[in-house]
Amino acid sequence: MGINTGGSFSSLKADIKFDPEHLDASTIEASIDVKTINTDNETRDHHLKSDSYFDAEKFPEITMKSVSFKHKSGDSYTGVFKLTIKDKTNQTEVPFTYSENGNTASFKGTLRIKRTDYGVGGKSLVMSNDVTITINVDTSK
Repeated sequence: MGINTGGSFSSLKADIKFDPEHLDASTIEASIDVKTINTDNETRDHHLKSDSYFDAEKFPEITMKSVSFKHKSGDSYTGVFKLTIKDKTNQTEVPFTYSENGNTASFKGTLRIKRTDYGVGGKSLVMSNDVTITINVDTSK
């Protein structure tokens, strides 16, 4: 319907072994607790946790596991990840930037997925099938 709805998850757990000089040996595994979804609307959050959407009771985590990385230019990279939502796993490319500042490293990326590829929500005339996911992670090196 042309209405964008944002939200976030507050429970990221990640094992990051990323070295720009050794991309073949780099790995990232991450998960989030579906129950921590926050869209600033308690009723919507409860609905999103239901079996109609994320089914948080049966599938409590969303996970990403790296397959490979490529350097594009400067601080730009592309990662191929296995993304698992509910019981569906699909491979997806994630363009991201990686920067270092002292003892801190930052990852920033955006990817688009089709919610229906993961069994999230049913058929809808008003809800988009495309979902944009923004990832912002600051970590110690």
